[in-house]
Amino acid sequence: MNAIELMVNEHENISRMLVVLRKACYRVLKGEEVNFDDFNDMVDFIRTYADGHHHNKEEIFLFNRMAENLGAAGEKVIKHGMLVEHDLGRMYVGNLSEALKKLKEGDEEAKLDIIANAISYTDLLTRHIEKENSVVYKFAERSLEKSLLDTINDECKAYEKKHGNTRVKKLEALEKLEKKYL
Repeated sequence: MNAIELMVNEHENISRMLVVLRKACYRVLKGEEVNFDDFNDMVDFIRTYADGHHHNKEEIFLFNRMAENLGAAGEKVIKHGMLVEHDLGRMYVGNLSEALKKLKEGDEEAKLDIIANAISYTDLLTRHIEKENSVVYKFAERSLEKSLLDTINDECKAYEKKHGNTRVKKLEALEKLEKKYL
């Protein structure tokens, strides 16, 4: 599996968590109590797997190469598109985490912020994943030199070897949450 195939596979796992997060929000909307442990596990998955593991590889190995080597189009797609959306996602997750703290401290109105930020994140990431899979990654495969794609593949393999345990642990957590919410 090459680096881009691996990233597409990771998108599938992230999308699975987006479904779980949406279902958990729906339960809150229907009046169920917020399960803080579960929501914290969801936030941890997002921060550790989606952002820390997956977005790290995109930003360090692929996106910077696209911005440097694909001219104005590559720079625009990456710097004014994908990286902006990564930052928006981080903002929504930070706001979600803060809303969870407020609710735990007794602010019932924070449930609105939990739902709003979680759903904003799921919508953003769903659209973001579609763009990356159908446009950005194909642009990279079509436009970057083979030697550069080979370097990216090698770097991602080394990264996976070093950080693969994170992936395994987070996918186990995802499966546990899926059993509970789906």
